[in-house]
Amino acid sequence: MAWNTPGGSSNKDGRNPWQKRGGGGGIDRFLEPLRGLFGGNGGGIGRWIAVLLVLWLAFNTFVLVTEQQRGVVLRFGQFARVLQPGPHFKWPWPIERVSKVEATQVRTFTQTVPVLTRDENIVRVEINVQYTVADARLYLFSTRDAAQVLEQAALSTVREQVGRSTLDTVLGARSALSVAAKQRLQASLDAYKTGLFVSELNLPNARPPDEVKPAFDDVNSAQQDKDRTTSEAQAYAAKVVPEARGQAAQIRTSAQGYRTAIIARATGDAERFSLLVEQYKGAPDVTRKRLWLETLQEVFAKNRKIVGDGRQLMYVPLGAPNAPASTAAPAIVPMESVAPTVETLGPEGRPTRNPRGREEESR
Repeated sequence: MAWNTPGGSSNKDGRNPWQKRGGGGGIDRFLEPLRGLFGGNGGGIGRWIAVLLVLWLAFNTFVLVTEQQRGVVLRFGQFARVLQPGPHFKWPWPIERVSKVEATQVRTFTQTVPVLTRDENIVRVEINVQYTVADARLYLFSTRDAAQVLEQAALSTVREQVGRSTLDTVLGARSALSVAAKQRLQASLDAYKTGLFVSELNLPNARPPDEVKPAFDDVNSAQQDKDRTTSEAQAYAAKVVPEARGQAAQIRTSAQGYRTAIIARATGDAERFSLLVEQYKGAPDVTRKRLWLETLQEVFAKNRKIVGDGRQLMYVPLGAPNAPASTAAPAIVPMESVAPTVETLGPEGRPTRNPRGREEESR
């Protein structure tokens, strides 16, 4: 007979045979008011509820923050603290709750906008911004949408920097513009308290509008031709100028040497003439004869010598005074085959040429 059958002999005192003997545990006393809701078998369901309650408390009090995240703890909706990477404990909901932010994730913003330059030219500039979350609290609560604030601030900063530059600078020297725009954008984000950090700001491309692109292409081509011609001219100048300077230095050195030699020779001649004048005053005849002999020696030293004995002539090919002597034998020709001339000095000291026969007749 079942234990709960009225009048059954197996349960004379009417107690529940599944109930533990003794007073029961603390959990049973805690769940005693709930047993009436679940009938006589309320003890097993209460234990399941207790287990679920413990698990719920465990999951609501333990928080694991990864290396890429930062946890922002709110206590009754008010900021309490920031959790760094690692395991943490908190009060269960609804006392505290945690909002996790991807702090190390690199976010990107890219857009192409038309901008007016300082010289009133329109150019389409491509903007590329890479940023991360530096302060999780400011990122969540200081602005309504920090990413939207960054986009608007980036567009404003680029327009400001490009508006202060010329078209040539925007098209050919965007690196300095990128650095200045990055610094300006970071200052704006700090002023707005967005909690964002700009890691990179690039202007990878800048081009004129499509309507005037052919004209700009012609200008760029002309600029490239100018740069190429300038480079070639500089290379040619770098090659020719040193050579010209070397030649000028060589000519200058030769001129200085020639000047020194001429001055020295003129000085020597002047001193020699002065000495000759003194010697001439002392012995005019001797000095005159010595000068005449020296002049003949100088003249004959530069001409071919002829030696004869009346029957034969012997040509001696003597060279310059400093030239080496020739080892060839002199040529001997008959006297009758040549008609040499003999130079004589006239009354005024000038040489005259007479045939040999006439010289003999005169003798």
